[in-house]
Amino acid sequence: MRIGILGGTFNPIHIGHLILAEESREKLGLDKIIFVPTNLPPHKGDAEVAAASKRLAMLRIALAGNRYFSVSDVEIRRKGFSYTIETIRELEKLYPKQELFFITGSDLLKYLDDWKDLNKIIKMVKFVVARRPGYPLEKIPSYISTLQIRAVDVSAFEIRSRIRRRKSFRYLVPEKVYKYIKEKKLYL
Repeated sequence: MRIGILGGTFNPIHIGHLILAEESREKLGLDKIIFVPTNLPPHKGDAEVAAASKRLAMLRIALAGNRYFSVSDVEIRRKGFSYTIETIRELEKLYPKQELFFITGSDLLKYLDDWKDLNKIIKMVKFVVARRPGYPLEKIPSYISTLQIRAVDVSAFEIRSRIRRRKSFRYLVPEKVYKYIKEKKLYL
């Protein structure tokens, strides 16, 4: 079995995340994609990060009905800061002898040097970076495979900003996630 791991803050999950996952699944021939929301992202301040339980709920809402997508709360249950190495170790236990692909957007490449135990991570998974608008792929390490995906210029930062300014963010997130954000008054 070939399993994609898509980690992130998902603050909130949006159509760009879903397109990245679906295109990665198809182009890499993956059997499933596991979305792993961080508990506390080590590279971001917590000022605009919605509670982990709410981000997890939005993921579950967004992924419902797609048999290829699932969500894991492994990082949220662990508490504290989320480190990729710990997550991969746990997923290896759950999926022994499976081929794991760690998928990320090109915007995270600038943080790679700060990752905990990066040398171990690259031995445990196939590392795949998808091109993201505004974040060109330059000086790509040899252990990283690249994946060209449809350019969707949407970000969680932009969505949160639009919500704070009382601008429409409809259609940037799945409809049920849109309703959840409005109902819970998130990001105001």
